[in-house]
Amino acid sequence: MNETPRNARNDRGDRSNRNDRSDTAGTGAPAVTGERADLLQALAKQRHFLTFTTRGLTDEQAGRRTTASELCLGGLIKHVTSVEAHWAEFIVKGPSAMPDFSAMTEEDYARRADEFRMLPGDTLEGVLAAYAKAARRTDDLVASVPDLDADHPLPEAPWNEPGARWSIRRVLLHVIAETAQHAGHADIIREALDGAKSMG
Repeated sequence: MNETPRNARNDRGDRSNRNDRSDTAGTGAPAVTGERADLLQALAKQRHFLTFTTRGLTDEQAGRRTTASELCLGGLIKHVTSVEAHWAEFIVKGPSAMPDFSAMTEEDYARRADEFRMLPGDTLEGVLAAYAKAARRTDDLVASVPDLDADHPLPEAPWNEPGARWSIRRVLLHVIAETAQHAGHADIIREALDGAKSMG
């Protein structure tokens, strides 16, 4: 995904080409320039691709599985919201802010699986609002941290290299990559739902 969707180009495309940033993705975060602006613009673009897949949908459609996967659009956004919020807390607090995956129980994994579903009481409007709140938190942090090279040890998890440390920069690159990955998933789910495409 290397360009802005046609339906959103006028409203997003010009903003993504700016060299400075006063309000990436409408978050109201302080202006930043240089590398921080590049990182936040890249993240804002992938957030947009993800949320764009929910345009015009009902709550029921946002929770509908449309492929062999168990994923749905609302659930994907709930998951990415949780991911971004946890990594933002990691930036501030280090590994203590993350779940201890080595000690998770079956109940813990069941609750984690609920991130990928629209549960009773969930609404698409509420899911999108929670995502916007997490985005503002991340953007504020990136604008205010003294040094993107500051790092923390990663929490213990089967997929983390023992003893590895991630800088704030590396965390942001990970969040961008995961958001982009799930935006691709969402595009497929939406096209299978009603034929709508983000591009093309």
